[in-house]
Amino acid sequence: MSNYSFFEDYLQGHLPEAYKYFGIHKIKKDGVEGYLFRTYAPMASDISVIGDFNDWDPRKNQMNRVDYRGLYECFIPKVKEGQRYKFHIHGCDGFYKDKQDPFAFADQQREDGCSIVFDYEKIKIDDSDFLKKRDRNFDKPMSIYEFHMGTFKRRPDGTEYTYSELADVMIPYLKEMGYTHVEALPVTAYPNDKSWGYQALGYFAIDGRWGLPSDFAIFVEKMHKAGIGIIMDFVPVHFALDPFGLEKYDGSCVFEYSNEHEFSQWGTKNFDLGKDPVRSFLISSVMYFIDIFHIDGFRFDAVSNVIYWDGNSDKGVNTGAVEFVKRVNGYVHSLAPSVMMIAEDSSAYGHVTKGGFDEGLGFDYKWDLGWMNDTLKYYAKDAIYKKYCHNQITFSMAYFYSENFVLPLSHDEVVHMKGSIVNKMFGSYDNKFALARNLYAYQFAHPGKKLNFMGNELGTFDEWKEYQPIAFNVLDYPKHKGINALFKDLNRIYRKYKAFYFEEYNPVHFSWIMADNADQSVYVFKRESDEECIICLFNMTPNFYWDYDVGVPYAGVYEEILNTDKGIYGGWGQFNDKPLVTYGNGIHNQNHKLTLKLPSFGAVYLIYDKKQQDIKKDYLVKDNDEQIINNLN
Repeated sequence: MSNYSFFEDYLQGHLPEAYKYFGIHKIKKDGVEGYLFRTYAPMASDISVIGDFNDWDPRKNQMNRVDYRGLYECFIPKVKEGQRYKFHIHGCDGFYKDKQDPFAFADQQREDGCSIVFDYEKIKIDDSDFLKKRDRNFDKPMSIYEFHMGTFKRRPDGTEYTYSELADVMIPYLKEMGYTHVEALPVTAYPNDKSWGYQALGYFAIDGRWGLPSDFAIFVEKMHKAGIGIIMDFVPVHFALDPFGLEKYDGSCVFEYSNEHEFSQWGTKNFDLGKDPVRSFLISSVMYFIDIFHIDGFRFDAVSNVIYWDGNSDKGVNTGAVEFVKRVNGYVHSLAPSVMMIAEDSSAYGHVTKGGFDEGLGFDYKWDLGWMNDTLKYYAKDAIYKKYCHNQITFSMAYFYSENFVLPLSHDEVVHMKGSIVNKMFGSYDNKFALARNLYAYQFAHPGKKLNFMGNELGTFDEWKEYQPIAFNVLDYPKHKGINALFKDLNRIYRKYKAFYFEEYNPVHFSWIMADNADQSVYVFKRESDEECIICLFNMTPNFYWDYDVGVPYAGVYEEILNTDKGIYGGWGQFNDKPLVTYGNGIHNQNHKLTLKLPSFGAVYLIYDKKQQDIKKDYLVKDNDEQIINNLN
């Protein structure tokens, strides 16, 4: 039994490399090349391997039970890559069922239900330069482009690109737009198109809709060579019900709960995350994609449903599932310390990203769904009512430093009749676009990493649908083209200025200048680093201010680096085209003040460059602007 010592670790929930032992692996036995098939089915009476290589005859390749606790295996010679197979299992319920291999490295796409022979060891990704520089981005800009493989763009004939082809299409656009990372909706094999991948079955199989695993490896390599990181959406809570999948795998609840928590709110089966073999299974899935495909981060879906029974805090904490999360994060940070772990969590559970493992969950980042909900509700209101909900904008900073947050405007906000981002904005056609520009400028100015779903940067009015590509043709229209141009500049500014990302989870780098001006619905705050101070102003109403006074911390010259009302963005062209200089006495609890033009529904960024003040003063003196010179003096 010493040859099977890995099985002990698997049963105890501590086999992060279970993929190296389970599933199928190419070996030689007695000089003959073939595949070793191995599975875990503790309550099965007998199991056979059926497939293209044995005419699907369960009598030809019966598996041996090599451990009484449910480890089965058999060697089958002359099996060829690309052939289909299943496990023919006689379960404890008395029925025979044909099941996919839970550890299969390739599956048939959609509802066909077969596993496919694939040797993952042949995958090689040439990205060593990228991996040497990779880290978890705590003090770096991170602007994430969330996308769906099948609907970013399609070929002229309407068919879908392969993974490799899609990389060639996406990369020039991502580079032009300035995104640092992409986040793919789930690409582990899933049967139903309408689930978008969130009802998966193949936790080690790249989905076959867009190619083989080797093709996905090319996608990763191309992205990494372009300097773009890849985050993978991962679903650890539940799995699809299809009879060829994980449910009642051997007639018993191998993967799911055997009590009232068996079924999820989505009509699927909940993983029993308190079972150690299930923990090994899911941890190994994450490590497989890190080890073999060099994935840079994972966004764990529906973490509140991990923390609480059925996602309901009134039912109490699911301690077994919480232990699983701590364990998977611990293994990833130990074995792959440059890989990010991100939680989609709508709960108020403390220490999702902070604290040690005894008190925290160990994630690196958490989606700020509270910020998203409050912000979108605020921007949807008529301006005359905004003063009554002024705190919907200020509240996020009251709790921001409790976790390491990502600010998401994700796919969840543009589906199920919720309306696109532009369509959520209040008012006329022009005002909707003006508010959307304001919103995106606010998102990029607010501390926290940024995430936007594909199409947000186009200003589309249509919701996203999983069966059609996003509408790039809207860029033929000025307002949409303006939103797109704004995203380019927001990403450029975000990446250029240290104040927007360095130590952003340290409160010393942010402070409100104007947080309580509910009557005007104007907000002002500063972001600061050792090199610059950036003043961020947001006018949430149609009122236009020709000469708006605002307090600032330093005397000298401030220059406008962003104004969402510029014509290039689709605005009315009310911007500050000359440097602004402090004068007189300070206001808003600041030592100095300046006066600027604040456009309707406008967002403005002003920069005070701490290292360039003397140079700017000399330039202005040479320019002979007497008013500015007097203000400086």
